Amino acid sequence: MADIIPFKKPRLSVRHKGKTLCSNGFHKWIEDKKTGFDVKKGKLITQYKCTRCGKTRVKST
Repeated sequence: MADIIPFKKPRLSVRHKGKTLCSNGFHKWIEDKKTGFDVKKGKLITQYKCTRCGKTRVKST
């Protein structure tokens, strides 16, 4: 059998779910399990990842 193709376009709310919050700066950060060490500052760094858009940020502790 062939794959069934939906004829109806998905709604805007379904297509852009969660993207509007991140574009306005309201990310949902979770701590990534990778920990590193900044050699220049001599401090541990923690990586955070947004669950909605996948953007990462690094924070030194």
